[in-house]
Amino acid sequence: MVLAIACVRPIGSILSRSYGLSARFEFGAFADDSTDRNELGPFAKKRAEARYGRTFDPKDIFVIGDTPRDIACGRAFGAQTVAVATGQYRSEELMMHEPDFVFEDFASTAETPTALGFSNATGVLQVNESGVPE
Repeated sequence: MVLAIACVRPIGSILSRSYGLSARFEFGAFADDSTDRNELGPFAKKRAEARYGRTFDPKDIFVIGDTPRDIACGRAFGAQTVAVATGQYRSEELMMHEPDFVFEDFASTAETPTALGFSNATGVLQVNESGVPE
């Protein structure tokens, strides 16, 4: 899995460690890669391809977030988008931006992979500007 954070790498590293995410992500994409959030997905994809020596189809990549900008980020490079209504946007508001999937939360984490219809997808986790995992 790849971590994409909308802040610069040093802050992103601190945030990922403080939320216990650093052990789950070998590498990521950060705001110092690009100030345009919609360009972070391709950076993360290229790093995953370099690390694993294979090409990843964007349709096998999931961008997870709780804002319309996260949905736009995934759409920008053809990834599947997963909106989670755990932030300031309600599920009805997120649905207006047409994500591929919408969840109220991930309380039933065991059911999430089945609901997404995958078993071996590359994940891209978004973290908002406040450092809260999305």
